[in-house]
Amino acid sequence: MKQVLQNLNSGETKIEEIPTPSIRRGKLLIKTIASVVSSGTERMLVDFGRASYLQKARQQPEKVKQVIDKIKTDGLQPTINAVRTKLDQPLPLGYSNAGIVVAVGEGVEGFKVGDRVVSNGPHAEVVCVPKNLCAKIPDNVDFESAAFTVISSIGLQGIRLAQPTLGETFVVIGLGLIGLITVQLLKAHGCKVLATDFDQNKVDLAKSFGAEAINLSSGIDPVEYAQKFTNGRGVDGVIITASTKSSEPVSQAAKMCRKRGRIILVGVTGLELSRSDFYEKELTFQVSCSYGPGRYDVEYEEKGKDYPFGFVRWTEQRNFEAVLDMMAEGKLNVKPLISKVFSIDEAVEAYRTLSEDKSVIGIVLKYPEFNGEFVPNTTVMLREKVTYSPQKPIIGVIGAGNYTNQTLLPAMKKLDVQLKTIVSSGGINGVHVGKRFNFEQTTTDAQTVINDSSINTVFITTRHDTHAYYVKEAINAGKHVFVEKPLCLTHEELEELKKLNYDNKILMVGFNRRFAPHIQKMKELLDTTAQPKTMVMLVNAGYIPADHWTQDPKVGGGRIIGEACHFIDLLRFLAGSKIKSIQGIKIGDTSSEVTDDKATITITFEDGSIGTVHYFANGHKSYPKEKLEVFVGGKILSLDNFKTLYGYGWSNFKKMKLRSQDKGHLNGVKAFINGIESGYAPIPLEEIFEVTQATLDVAQQLRY
Repeated sequence: MKQVLQNLNSGETKIEEIPTPSIRRGKLLIKTIASVVSSGTERMLVDFGRASYLQKARQQPEKVKQVIDKIKTDGLQPTINAVRTKLDQPLPLGYSNAGIVVAVGEGVEGFKVGDRVVSNGPHAEVVCVPKNLCAKIPDNVDFESAAFTVISSIGLQGIRLAQPTLGETFVVIGLGLIGLITVQLLKAHGCKVLATDFDQNKVDLAKSFGAEAINLSSGIDPVEYAQKFTNGRGVDGVIITASTKSSEPVSQAAKMCRKRGRIILVGVTGLELSRSDFYEKELTFQVSCSYGPGRYDVEYEEKGKDYPFGFVRWTEQRNFEAVLDMMAEGKLNVKPLISKVFSIDEAVEAYRTLSEDKSVIGIVLKYPEFNGEFVPNTTVMLREKVTYSPQKPIIGVIGAGNYTNQTLLPAMKKLDVQLKTIVSSGGINGVHVGKRFNFEQTTTDAQTVINDSSINTVFITTRHDTHAYYVKEAINAGKHVFVEKPLCLTHEELEELKKLNYDNKILMVGFNRRFAPHIQKMKELLDTTAQPKTMVMLVNAGYIPADHWTQDPKVGGGRIIGEACHFIDLLRFLAGSKIKSIQGIKIGDTSSEVTDDKATITITFEDGSIGTVHYFANGHKSYPKEKLEVFVGGKILSLDNFKTLYGYGWSNFKKMKLRSQDKGHLNGVKAFINGIESGYAPIPLEEIFEVTQATLDVAQQLRY
């Protein structure tokens, strides 16, 4: 299928051939009929992509600070690589879509195949969208009009926050696509509307919708005009839909308002506010969030949990429905807002028009007619087929996220491996990463890798809740498996994995730190003494919001299972002895906050060694992330963030410093590949199970 993508590094807008996304639980698969290009948001993204690095930095100073902090902790080159990789990732354009449902995911009610729906899906021939971001189209509303629904809901949410009543007077500043829709919706609320812009064509459109409208380029003072418009009383409210770096729209809005007037910012402006303007009138100022309640709430959008109707009357989905009802009743007419219509094949030209012609209001993209027969194309070829050597690893990768793109595949690129298939659920990452690392094909169907008899090695880098399933499937299919930590999320999954037949198959978990050059040196030195060791691992883990998927016990497993397993394995490796006991103590005692990411884990080993992992998410990001100290036989080894290792009391070792941070990713992958060819597992299977068992045990302690 075709999809429109934007490269933020090169600034290129292109149409890419992408595999059809796979249907997922709680979502709808929709065949697109029409979508609308936002003249505000999307123009801004395209312009940002075409800007120089310096211009990008000036536009996002907060990102520059994050980059500087990363340089301090991780070093210059790793930071440069991370920034380049991030900017090079293609960004899907579009968020206002109309089409026909072709598949319904598990757990979805209220929708069926064949329904005409709107969604916030991107510009693509097929989109996969959560059910709460979709709404049914009334029979008398055509697809072109319906495609404006999501964009219209942005204006509607601004109006909802303003709470207009019949007969009130409102000003709309900025008559772009959302501004002109806002004018119509305010008129439908029974309000008198004054609209302002610098474009006479847009001013004329606003007048055709029943507003009083003025062209600011003519030199008219909008504040004075608003006073006259209200007989000197001042307007009841102002909705700002303009996009500008200037703070003038907010200042004008304050001066236009009556005492206790309301100002809602829907667009983007400067925010240098004058206190006196707001203080003397007791004005209310609020920034509107996109489509309405539920936006950016993972529980609502991704998990499909609706807000109670009696308590949250207007969610984003119900705003979609309200907009569609207005269209059906003829109270919202978007036809005059369509400046141009392009086919999806002409999308690049559409964006060129958007950038060059500032008078453009709404651009509609049309897609091929749908005859009712849907055959998904889940696999796309990226290069010509070649003959693979079965004596070497032939690799399929399930998962094409940041870890795969930024860490795993750059390491594999330095080795003699054969890359055949890469899987991503949405398709975009699979194409981008697959082309970058010269895979033969990409697919959105993981079973393609599992069922391919020529693929003898599988790398699994998906979300944590799928790890155990894919490990089981791949091992049962007779393949070697490298799974990015953790191995699994529950004791039940672990017991099931223990029962699999691993004869002639190597299973490895991505415990890369034990393969880091500094750790290998530490192990070499520690093996010269038989005395018990005292090990202290300090992890400045960094804050992750409670609603992030890694914090969800069912999806990510929490940060102890998801990341602290690294350090339990590391201490197990350095001790060279089986884990005897493990205990965790967490900070905090309230069930309303995430507390297992601020914990101390104490491990005892059968040889008498002890280890402590301080895993803290409540530190500062400028402090190094990882420090390790080992005390043994009157000697000390101290590792600073995998950059410098210091030795104290060692006769033949003082210091080991690398040019850049190395946490062992390359060496770990290399050990796995060599293990396949030699038949020797780089991490004994029993040790993988032991570390996983200990991690699950301590996570359970901390959780209850």
